[in-house]
Amino acid sequence: MIHYKRVPGEKVYLSPISMENIDTFMEWLNDPEVIWFTTFHSQIMSLLQEKEALENLIKGGTSFSILTQDGDKVIGNCGLFRTNETNRTAEIGIMIGDKDYWGKGYGSEALQLLLKFGFENRNFNSISLHVFSFNERAIACYEKVGFKRQGTCREAVIRGNRKYDLIYMDILASEYFKEGA
Repeated sequence: MIHYKRVPGEKVYLSPISMENIDTFMEWLNDPEVIWFTTFHSQIMSLLQEKEALENLIKGGTSFSILTQDGDKVIGNCGLFRTNETNRTAEIGIMIGDKDYWGKGYGSEALQLLLKFGFENRNFNSISLHVFSFNERAIACYEKVGFKRQGTCREAVIRGNRKYDLIYMDILASEYFKEGA
């Protein structure tokens, strides 16, 4: 399979998302430990539904597979969504689906590459996200690359009989460029 190093980094690179990776994505979407941190946790995603979702992501042109520089292994995906060209805003989403790469800096680097693409190539002024309060590893990663907390939607996420907050975060272009990212 051919992957294009659209946004290269040291450990990973971002390549346009490809239908050829659908089996890998389906594996992740059916792993309860992986999807626990996503909005998909209670959904059953069929192959047809995932195919339609991937086709829409491909058409959108702002979604990437995350691949390792060493071995070209697909370990996750990320993208910019709900883009607003007038106000130059976007939301970001990222998932490291391969658990062997959790907690080793691959997600942080992929996020930095996606921010680079968003701010330097797409000229966005603000990039935002939301994260579940129990996803402490992700929150630390977002703060590490420069995201700031905007606010909290209290008890907006329910898993079983437990309620969690939804945390909103963002980073401005001025902050991104000030940090020298």
